[in-house]
Amino acid sequence: MAHRAPWLVAPRLGLAIPRTSMTQPPAATRPIPDLLSPRASIRLDLVELRQDLVFAFATRGEQDTFERVLGDTKLPASRWDRACFGRDLFLEELVQRALPVRIDGRTYAPNLTYLLRVITSPPEDLEVVGFRRAIFEELVEREPLRRELEQTYLAITKLRQMLCAGRLATARGRRLEILRAAHGAFTTLANAFEGASSGLARLRAFGEAVRASPVFERLDALLDHEQHLGTLDVRVRVGADGELRSFHIVAIRENRDNPFYTSPIARFFSRLRLFFRGFRLNGDEVAEGLLDDVFTGLEEPLALLFQVHGDIEFYLAGLGLRDLARSKNLDVCLPELVPSGEGGMDIEGLFNPLLLRGRSSPVPCTLRTVAFGSVVIVTGPNSGGKTRLLQAIALTQLLGQAGMFVPARRARLPLVSGLFVSLIEEARADQPEGQLGMELLRIRRMFEEISMGALVLLDELCSGTNPSEGEEIARLVISLLPEVEAQTFITTHLLQLAEHLAAERPIAQMEFLQVELDAREQPTYGFVPGVARSSLAHKTAARLGVTRDELLALIATKRYTGTHRVDVPVPHEPR
Repeated sequence: MAHRAPWLVAPRLGLAIPRTSMTQPPAATRPIPDLLSPRASIRLDLVELRQDLVFAFATRGEQDTFERVLGDTKLPASRWDRACFGRDLFLEELVQRALPVRIDGRTYAPNLTYLLRVITSPPEDLEVVGFRRAIFEELVEREPLRRELEQTYLAITKLRQMLCAGRLATARGRRLEILRAAHGAFTTLANAFEGASSGLARLRAFGEAVRASPVFERLDALLDHEQHLGTLDVRVRVGADGELRSFHIVAIRENRDNPFYTSPIARFFSRLRLFFRGFRLNGDEVAEGLLDDVFTGLEEPLALLFQVHGDIEFYLAGLGLRDLARSKNLDVCLPELVPSGEGGMDIEGLFNPLLLRGRSSPVPCTLRTVAFGSVVIVTGPNSGGKTRLLQAIALTQLLGQAGMFVPARRARLPLVSGLFVSLIEEARADQPEGQLGMELLRIRRMFEEISMGALVLLDELCSGTNPSEGEEIARLVISLLPEVEAQTFITTHLLQLAEHLAAERPIAQMEFLQVELDAREQPTYGFVPGVARSSLAHKTAARLGVTRDELLALIATKRYTGTHRVDVPVPHEPR
């Protein structure tokens, strides 16, 4: 093309659009479809995403590119540090096993980076939490709204897939399909969420604003003209054998009602005029330019659909947790969040969501603490559920303060400033210290990283050293935890230490929980007040086949089969 034409004329389509008519009003004049905060904002990088969209429309986009842009989206302010708890809570497994984005029996892979950032960044502002909870409540109370949210998600997913798809029969055909998918997504938004009182109303307002804009009207007309260029009246004659004998076109009527329609004479003179002015345009070039021009006007609202897509995954994941729990006859809830000075935790039907994909259902338990800021010592046998309890407490607090459902039938949670979780440290080949040194480093790291008023969960405190040294260190840690006003849960196998602490009460707020056992001394996976009398090591040993009789049987078998001897050839000494 020798020059850039001020008007785009498509002879086959029969339309002409001035380039200046395709501008969009600024973003500030349109509703912003933000589903995460009461103060709506554009949280992603519009400049970068618009460039990516232009490239994807011209050739083909990459899913990774769009995933990265969404993963870097800004979130409401949070004081929580994921590095303090992320490893021991298995967060990626949490999303994959307990927070499925599932629609009509099909599971969709969410943007893991973005979803985990939202979940692990509980907002400082409680209005943000309330805004998200209101959306969840409305989705549960009004099933049609959930269905409309799912249809919106599918419509945007289809658009993303089209932008990342390879070429269809023609490049122009691919671009038209992208525009149709965009048209469908905006139409879905504009027609959904009628009467919504939560943040879902923003989606409808955004869709209606885009649909009422000049660029959408032109998109609508363009797609209509592409599908309805004209009408043919035909007459056919069929023989007795059912075969077509003749086919005659009776009349041809062009779609003159479409605003893009121009008469054949006008199209001819437009092309002739451009030819004499030095423009060398063929129909394909003009049509491609026209499609680009329509897409350019849609870049900004299309970019915002990606923010909507990520936000919707947060809510579908929460609903997925609810559905999965109900399939296991378990309940979830939106917890009551109270200031830390108004009491301790009170949770009924608490379960570990990481266990939802197991063959059997998680066993729920009840957890109550008298006041916030207490140190709760948890004792009991191995495989009694102590570590899983710590995970369940941490995930409940995390999800609750993020504004999502929590794995409990009912929950009252004191607000905390952050979370520190440390399960038992496993030995590593490259560790700089022995077991005692690594335990001391873990304690040091805890006091470095925890914030005032945080929730702290420690598994097997001081288990890596002898009981006398472990007791001394544990007493030091327990005595200092009230200084940081932390709500703390500590599991330990140092039963003598736990008994001494229960008798002495070295700090004002100290509570004790033990694994509940049934009449056969088997763990019920419930927890009751008190200190365990025994770790029941003999029970665990018997369950795993480590008894005197069974070990002697193994030795006898080796003697009988001769496998106890290993003959190693001895080299002859040189003479």
